[in-house]
Amino acid sequence: MEPKNHTWVVEFLLLGLSEDPGLQPLIFGLFLSMYLVTVSGNLLIVLAILSEPHLHTPMYFFLANLSMVDICFTSTTIPKMLVNIQIQSRVISYAGCITQMFFFIIFVVLDNFLLATMAYDRFVAICHPLHYMVIMNPRLCVQLVLLCWIISVLYALLNSLLVLRLSFCTHLQIPHFFCETNQVVHRACSDSFLNDLVVYLGAVLLGGGPLAGILYTYSKIVSSICAISTAQGKYKAFSTCASHLSAVSLFYGTGLGVYLSSTATQNSHSRAMASVMYTTVTPMLNPFIYSLRNNDIQRAVKIHLWEIFRWPILSHNYESDL
Repeated sequence: MEPKNHTWVVEFLLLGLSEDPGLQPLIFGLFLSMYLVTVSGNLLIVLAILSEPHLHTPMYFFLANLSMVDICFTSTTIPKMLVNIQIQSRVISYAGCITQMFFFIIFVVLDNFLLATMAYDRFVAICHPLHYMVIMNPRLCVQLVLLCWIISVLYALLNSLLVLRLSFCTHLQIPHFFCETNQVVHRACSDSFLNDLVVYLGAVLLGGGPLAGILYTYSKIVSSICAISTAQGKYKAFSTCASHLSAVSLFYGTGLGVYLSSTATQNSHSRAMASVMYTTVTPMLNPFIYSLRNNDIQRAVKIHLWEIFRWPILSHNYESDL
């Protein structure tokens, strides 16, 4: 009789981006820098929107939620990798791996739905400007965000419960820097057909669905912009959704790049490197994308930065006077 496998004593080994000890300090410094930029940039966007009353509109409400999700998104993976490099360990516990996977799925699905919700907001603003404030009322905005959260949590919970039913015996090394769902599932020695089915259905419905909605809304937006008679009017209408379109292109472009690289190559480390783009680089660049072409955000950020740096100066002058 074969011995039974007990998943509660399993520990996974995260192999990271490279097994070369000489590269670990470089990887640590690079990812620490990107993580700090991501957190500070997105947090500054959130604080600027909360502190400025004229930014309390549906568009900036969704942007603040996206920035918070991006902070949480990177915080599920990067800190654990940095700690492992610092203590020279690759171990992550079974419970820790499932928890990391659970939150990662929540925030990646939330990113999808929030980008689709922001596309709908731009569609209403450009195609139905006279009814914008009536349609995009505060109650609807909150309901849309809550719906995004509910769907994301339920899908992440379903994936986690399906992983908990798997048995793990050998090959517990994960060639990634975090517990990516497919990598964990394919380390199981029990049947994972149901897990694969849920992942593929989720990719189609929760990934392809929002993308299809975004493409549809932008087709309507482009039609409305083309109907505007003046060039200045066309430019003003397009500039209101240029930042969102850039963020959508970056997120889905890098996500598709990871998928295509995983199908084109069997090199696990190459797939891990490709996934850095949408897990780390995209959340880091989003604050710059939304602030470079947005004068309101730039003004609010400058005011908030001035308030941050002004207090230490005033405190120093006050102590000097004493």
